[in-house]
Amino acid sequence: MGMESKVIAFIHDTAVISPGAHIAKNVEIGPYSVIGEHVEIEEGTKIGPHVVISGWTHIGKDCRIFQGASVGEDPQDLKFKGEKSYTIIGDRTTIREGVTIHRATGEGEETRIGNDCLLMALVHVAHNCVVGNNVIMSNVASLAGHAIVEDRVVIGGMAGVHQFVKIGRNAMVGGMAKLTQDVVPYTIVDGHPARVVGLNAVGISRAGIPQESRRAIKQAYKLLYRSGLSLQQAIEVIEQEVESCEEVDHFLRFLRNADRGICRERRERE
Repeated sequence: MGMESKVIAFIHDTAVISPGAHIAKNVEIGPYSVIGEHVEIEEGTKIGPHVVISGWTHIGKDCRIFQGASVGEDPQDLKFKGEKSYTIIGDRTTIREGVTIHRATGEGEETRIGNDCLLMALVHVAHNCVVGNNVIMSNVASLAGHAIVEDRVVIGGMAGVHQFVKIGRNAMVGGMAKLTQDVVPYTIVDGHPARVVGLNAVGISRAGIPQESRRAIKQAYKLLYRSGLSLQQAIEVIEQEVESCEEVDHFLRFLRNADRGICRERRERE
């Protein structure tokens, strides 16, 4: 069967679109996909076959959602009682085959994914997660509830992130890593449980961070991980000794809010 035009969108005649759904112009919806009553899809987004989008879900502009994905479904959370909550997907984000993204627990709460992200096949983003911009999650990587992933993070395949864990900007997580503590910005972590294995120098460079700021990040990293100081002591010394810049300010802000503790550095004996 071909595609038929409906209100300047291109909707396959086997797709099921609820009357209350808002479908903008130039949206494509493939065969057997199901779009719920409270869903909003912005212009230029392309949705493949057998996709289910439900709940109070907003999909941004120029996204790609591939076959078998489920976006906005009820959370897998025993505390959830059917309250009105949201799923927000930014612009130009790609959601590959079989990805599951669940709406939030809690009246008026939201699960949010930013702009220009790539969620590879079978990724799971649980209730109340917040994912920033330019994030890449590789195949089967999973975020438990309330996890926070900052901008330009790369998460390797089959990595598992514990609930409430925060992953700082420009960090990289190795494949099959187990994250139970917060990942400091600009670092690489790997292992089970995850340990810091160094600075994400390539990611920092690709992000266009100026050379002076890179030097400051390196100095802050050494004070945190190589000086023998406690976390609180390291924060105080970094404040005193490292030249202030936006990146270091963010580094310090992240450390002050690391409620679960931070991933520590891997030692050779480990």
